[in-house]
Amino acid sequence: MRMTKFLLVAAAACILHAVPAAAKAAQCGNNGAGFEEWVGEFKQEAATHGVSPKILDRAFANVAYNRPTIAADRGQKSFKLSFDAFMQKRGGATIISRGKGMKRSNAALFASIERSFGVPAGPLIAIWGMETGFGSYMGNQHTLSAVSTLAYDCRRSDYFTDQLYAALQLVSEGYLSPQARGAAHGEIGQTQFLPRNVVRFGADGDGDGRVDMVGSRADALASTANFLKGHGWQAGAGYQPGEPNFAAIAGWNAATVYQQAIAYIGQQIDGN
Repeated sequence: MRMTKFLLVAAAACILHAVPAAAKAAQCGNNGAGFEEWVGEFKQEAATHGVSPKILDRAFANVAYNRPTIAADRGQKSFKLSFDAFMQKRGGATIISRGKGMKRSNAALFASIERSFGVPAGPLIAIWGMETGFGSYMGNQHTLSAVSTLAYDCRRSDYFTDQLYAALQLVSEGYLSPQARGAAHGEIGQTQFLPRNVVRFGADGDGDGRVDMVGSRADALASTANFLKGHGWQAGAGYQPGEPNFAAIAGWNAATVYQQAIAYIGQQIDGN
């Protein structure tokens, strides 16, 4: 399997090599009142770090303060549920049932991914099913508006400013359309990667020389396996709580109940 990472070696070819990880353009805010001013100041600051003004104009042409993103960011209550309640709310039994079929019908793909990254089908299918119902719903929010809104918002401004610079890199390299839509926090594709994770872990699973997190399940699943490997996954080791690879699953999502659900669903699908 050919794997393609976006992070280029040559500094001149990579926006992110010229930009501090926590670069901030302007004062954050807690409502939409100052957003337009923030966008103008961010574009000026990004240009001083080597981002092309043409890319900035393209990327921000339809960006607006995104209230659904803020509502989602403040309302992640399901992560506080018990394991049983979380599994019921997220349709865990259905994911297991459908996931077993997905494993059978994509056996060659999962075997190839495991050879390349050491990650078996179960946890990948669990993530795929939990995040987007196996690619059936990837979100309807304007991606660049979502990421820009969270970069402006004071709660996690530094973190999402870094995500915004990564998104600009993807736009500049043709991997993210300025019109793209996805999840409320700017997650992209069938397994919901934030832009920085696309840059770091995006992998070409179908061998076409590109990484398409939306249209290619092979790319999305290979990238997810690469993410887990990048977070310490050890080929052949267990991934249940207390086993070596559970820590890699914890890298996927900070919520303990989500980690437990991935491990449990994966185990049921893998049959061990």
